[in-house]
Amino acid sequence: MAEVIRMPKMSDTMTEGVIVSWLKKVGDDIKPGDILAEVETDKATMELENYVKGTLLHIGIPAGGSVPVDALIAIVGKKGDDISALLNGAPAPVAAAKTEDTKVETVVTPAPSAPIANTSTDSRVKASPLAKKIADDKGIDINNVSGSGDGGRIVKRDVETFSPSAKGGSKISITLPNVIGQESFEEVPVSQMRKVIARRLSESKHTAPHFYLTMSINMDKAIEARKFMLEFSPVKISVNDIIIKAVAGSLRKNPAANASWLGDKIRYNHHIHIGVAVAIEDGLIVPVVKFADSKSLSHISAEVKELAEKAKNKKLQPNEFEGNTFTISNLGMFGIDEFTAIINSPDACILAVGAAKETVIAENGQMKIAHVMKVTLSCDHRVVDGAVGSAFLKTLKELLENPVKLLV
Repeated sequence: MAEVIRMPKMSDTMTEGVIVSWLKKVGDDIKPGDILAEVETDKATMELENYVKGTLLHIGIPAGGSVPVDALIAIVGKKGDDISALLNGAPAPVAAAKTEDTKVETVVTPAPSAPIANTSTDSRVKASPLAKKIADDKGIDINNVSGSGDGGRIVKRDVETFSPSAKGGSKISITLPNVIGQESFEEVPVSQMRKVIARRLSESKHTAPHFYLTMSINMDKAIEARKFMLEFSPVKISVNDIIIKAVAGSLRKNPAANASWLGDKIRYNHHIHIGVAVAIEDGLIVPVVKFADSKSLSHISAEVKELAEKAKNKKLQPNEFEGNTFTISNLGMFGIDEFTAIINSPDACILAVGAAKETVIAENGQMKIAHVMKVTLSCDHRVVDGAVGSAFLKTLKELLENPVKLLV
């Protein structure tokens, strides 16, 4: 009795399939394991394997045509079987033309059958169109590939698993172990700090129109200056301390970036309070170095260390993490090259600082190695325009590339 082959559901989201090519024709004898066709799904092109023994009596859709899942695409049976009843009950294929009679039950299987050497005496290699295309794209000589399809026909999987290192182009079979694991997870209540962080950052990102400006800064002179400072400073000055001092100096020269959006008015702050983002166990907190432009590097260094220690021990007082007019977030110590930060409201700007890494640069027509640091300024476009942000970064670059200017 003739049997119907329907379009199988080859992925969880597949609703229809396109026949890329038929590898069998009407009148061919087929057996279980033969590849009937190549089918394009919503995720990949896959091989349609036959599970019925008999003769291909009818092909219901030509190459290039598409049909819904479960639609008749072929009929398989014995020669001479009456298939009219099966054809009358079949839904019309999408974009399909008339073809000969045939059909069979099929499934897709990723496991390849044993390869058969391509010993055909034909001058033309037996290979599916898709296999030829993949081989051409990968620069593989199709003559070196062994076929696992019917009669040694080369199919898609043969090309994809082809290893040039294998003698004669034979495939290397790998058996993967059966790995059994157990899914697990842990849920913890959201801390109040994390709730506040989530609310404030969401409000900032969704209400403040962010735009970003990135600049590369040569930090060689700043690093060298730090070495000399350490010989005289009562505390250990870090590169981050130098950046804070330089940001304060740049804000003094570019006061339009030291501002806040207040809805119906813009506040231009005359004082400079630098927020320094500190990561702690519960999230992120921003202690504030107040009047940073009026403090020495050693003063800034000692204060930042004290504030960071208090933050990690949850001993910060409200006045120590309020009143910021500008914020710095530095992930350079974690090896991050560059990133963008969300504005810390009510500030109009936040500076994201990456690592100072050895980079090849051109200077006076010569190549040299320099420590280059990338900084990205996130700006609230309601307050700060591109020209203002650019001017701030230009001044910051001048101060860090010539750190002696921080002392005069």
